[in-house]
Amino acid sequence: MNILAIDTCTETASATLCVGGDKFTRVLRDVAKSSGQILKLCDEVFSEAGVKLDDVDAIAFTKGPGAFTGVRMCIGVVQGLSLSANIPSIGFSTLELLGYRAAKHLNCQAIAVAFDARMGEVYWGVYLDGILSDEKICEPTAVGKLKGEFVGVGSGWSAYADELRVASGVEHIDTDLFPKSSSLIDLAYEALKNGSKASLEFAQPTYLRNNVAQKSQKVSL
Repeated sequence: MNILAIDTCTETASATLCVGGDKFTRVLRDVAKSSGQILKLCDEVFSEAGVKLDDVDAIAFTKGPGAFTGVRMCIGVVQGLSLSANIPSIGFSTLELLGYRAAKHLNCQAIAVAFDARMGEVYWGVYLDGILSDEKICEPTAVGKLKGEFVGVGSGWSAYADELRVASGVEHIDTDLFPKSSSLIDLAYEALKNGSKASLEFAQPTYLRNNVAQKSQKVSL
């Protein structure tokens, strides 16, 4: 199965095309408005792989939470590609993607994921034994105490390290890891192998900050 993976929900934008088991990846990190360049990244991986959009069997994408513009960009691009070429898509939480990548990279099954959500808050999720739980937006002091040895990953740990350590009890952190579409390919393969289905229904975003999403919906009406 040939899979195109797209992620633009955080400060990193990346695209990976997996064809016959070979991965072709482009990543933009810490570049202003990187999400707006995702179609260019997609064009580059298709060119390198020597295939066309019609050769893709499924599109994997991150649906949020994350930067509002980045989430909308990712969803819009996936909807357009899926509709134009009749390709089913499958979405994953950005928190799940980083938790999955960290578990593989660090060889640890207990990951505390925190993204900086601005306005004094974090997007929070607990990735334990391959399952994401407690996905929410909250103040760093309200994430809740964790039992056992966890590793903290994500931009939230850079922005609110002291508050998160005290609130969660997590002592070990790795702030170098970030979401990446190459890991999204692996996550999608595992999900499909375990019975999840890619769908032709329109990709939908995940917003944890309801007031932002509601304002956007009102403006679009």
